[in-house]
Amino acid sequence: MFEFQILIPGAGPAAGTSKVVAPFDGKVIATLPACDETHVEQALSTAAALYHDRAGWIPLHERVVILERAVELMSGQIEELAIGAATEGGKPLLDSRVEANRAVDGLKLCIEAIRSDQGEVVPVGGTASGAHRMAFTRREPIGVVVAVSAFNHPLNLIVHQVAAAVAAGCPVIVKPAGDTPLSCIRFVQLLHQAGLPPEWCQVVITDSNEIAERLVTDRRVAFFSFIGSAKVGWMLRSKLAPGTRCALEHGGAAPLIIASDADLDLALPAVTKGGFYHAGQVCVSVQRVFAHRSIARGFAERLAENAAALKVGDPVLAETEIGPLIRPGEVTRVHSWVSEAVADGAELLSGGKPVSETCYPCTVLYQPPEQAKVSQQEIFGPVVCVYEFDKLDSAIERANQLPFAFQAAIYSRSIDTALRAFRGLHASAVMVNDHTAFRVDGMPFAGLSQSGLGVGGISHTIHDMTIGKMMVMHSPEI
Repeated sequence: MFEFQILIPGAGPAAGTSKVVAPFDGKVIATLPACDETHVEQALSTAAALYHDRAGWIPLHERVVILERAVELMSGQIEELAIGAATEGGKPLLDSRVEANRAVDGLKLCIEAIRSDQGEVVPVGGTASGAHRMAFTRREPIGVVVAVSAFNHPLNLIVHQVAAAVAAGCPVIVKPAGDTPLSCIRFVQLLHQAGLPPEWCQVVITDSNEIAERLVTDRRVAFFSFIGSAKVGWMLRSKLAPGTRCALEHGGAAPLIIASDADLDLALPAVTKGGFYHAGQVCVSVQRVFAHRSIARGFAERLAENAAALKVGDPVLAETEIGPLIRPGEVTRVHSWVSEAVADGAELLSGGKPVSETCYPCTVLYQPPEQAKVSQQEIFGPVVCVYEFDKLDSAIERANQLPFAFQAAIYSRSIDTALRAFRGLHASAVMVNDHTAFRVDGMPFAGLSQSGLGVGGISHTIHDMTIGKMMVMHSPEI
């Protein structure tokens, strides 16, 4: 497909190879050279040396120019990038095109952030001890950034982690998801083509957990950016070197409440999209729908009709709406969870039987037991559960029962109902008359409790990757 070399300047020969397969049909689409501990050491040594050579830091105006060139380069390759992301990650082409355009916008947000947030004036003259003094901060890079990314948005997530580090002025080393490294590699090559010296953005390709852990936990890492499972994220955080800052983005089991006065014609298409987009492999996918008893059955049946009508298949075909799960084992897992719920009393309204070894149909379960896996854990598959409720407060209480908290939603025509849900739901964001998976790339995006640590979103990430360094000046002329 394209020629690839290890993107670590000065690195020795590859330690082996890593195959990338298309999740839809299992075909090998690339064979990449793999890294070992010597490559990791080379990458870390290079990045640390760059940071410690303060005279060699890339000035802000040059970073802006590099990012502007990257915008221009990416804008001319949207279709190629989208097809690549769809092929390796399984997200349908129509959605991968959206992702590619969002990635370009993410670069623009990086430029806006570093142009507008360069520091602040610190008030110090309000007391006698501060007389004849002035203080201000300027933003400086925090140090070496290591980014470990997830498969489900193989291009846009890399922009959020890597482009943000470049904008902040940090040397960055990225380890993309083993299932979807190609979009990351293409993006890094575009940054290099745009003028970023290769040493400032390096890529580690490895299927070894030990090598990845060696990279992440090194004492030279100043900031660790992680997007992936809670189990892995919290484990890696526990092993970080003293002083390493981090941001963790995990997943959840997003709750959405349908009040008795909700506009169902508005809610149905949104819940359909928010629940089944990318086969449910999104950290804020609609998973648990709490619908008022008076409308729950009708809503669930209409949702099931919508689900059954979605076209499941090859993600690179224009007509495909739902692609494969990332690995065949995920189809097996999702089906076992659905089967368990049905055996324990859930009503199957749509789907429920694998389409193929790699694809699972859009499935709607009605009233699954509270203790079923589909009710307690993140499904990360195309399954939406609908539960009845009588009182809003009970729906809020049930929504808050799990140890995850990310984005939530409420559908209602009443401002009071919406505000009550906003106040009561344990979430970092509550969408009113929209689905839980809504996101624009500049807004804060934060998992609470077991769902993560820190705040994502382009400007917020750049802020975390920089420090506000203060200067205090003392002069009788002040």
